[in-house]
Amino acid sequence: MYIHQVAAYLPAHVITNEHFTRLNGLSHEWIIERTGIRERRKAATGENTNTMAIEAAQRVLAAAPLCPTDTIDLIVGATYTPHDTIYTLAHAVQRAIGVADIPVVSISSACSSLLNAIEIVEGYFAMGKASRALVIVSEHNTAYNNEQDTVAGHLWGDGSAGLILSKERLAPTDLRVLDLITAGAGGIGKADTAVTLTPVAKGIVMPHGKDVFIHACQYMARVTQQILERNNLTVADLNWLIPHQANLRITRNVLQALGLPEERAVSNIDRLGNTGCAGAAIALAEKLDQIQPGERVAVTVFGGGYSYGAMLLER
Repeated sequence: MYIHQVAAYLPAHVITNEHFTRLNGLSHEWIIERTGIRERRKAATGENTNTMAIEAAQRVLAAAPLCPTDTIDLIVGATYTPHDTIYTLAHAVQRAIGVADIPVVSISSACSSLLNAIEIVEGYFAMGKASRALVIVSEHNTAYNNEQDTVAGHLWGDGSAGLILSKERLAPTDLRVLDLITAGAGGIGKADTAVTLTPVAKGIVMPHGKDVFIHACQYMARVTQQILERNNLTVADLNWLIPHQANLRITRNVLQALGLPEERAVSNIDRLGNTGCAGAAIALAEKLDQIQPGERVAVTVFGGGYSYGAMLLER
């Protein structure tokens, strides 16, 4: 299985830390120290999870002339901030790109949904039910966020990304998916209450941030080590690490646990905040052209709920 192309869409409106200083007294310096976030993007009026998903889909298809739209035979969408729970982002993308009568699936496994979506593609490919897939991850966090919340209100940003995956290599620059691991950890710690978004309550709540921090650090480091060992590789064989973009302190903790220098991590949280399951895909889109032949990339994620995973790529 190969990742042929990746592209991202980010709303134009930038929200700096000063916004939260004015709103609830949190200083720029405090937010930087605790999270590494300097600014984040906010969807404009009229934008939502589905419109951002469509933008990402159109961008990734435009960047992939070797994979015409009419050859896409599977769409998998992922989000935990849906605009519509029935007419999902995957349905909206299908209508926008005009490919009828193909499997269309939408999933949510919190911030780890990117890898679950890719694993669904892997299953369709293995069963011979598809050969070229469009994966779209999109989060409209600010639609659900309570900015007055001094615990987590300053964390969230909006954005989306699209990936084209194929069963066969389409171009020499394609990233080969060497391995993929996902798992749920719903029975661990405070998984049931640490991060919640109950639609009727209309807000993202994170009352147990420390529990999230501890388990995110542990699981992302552990599953990255696991996927390397499963492929007879060591950390020294890894060129880039793309972690879930939740908190810069989590990223640094994972790097320390793995013994990787900070310059080997791909991070966008300082500019974009926590963009949920889209964060790692946006980071991959930003890094894509810089990955050299023979280099290996690990994508590792952790989501509220809890869920986690790792993917190993090679160019």
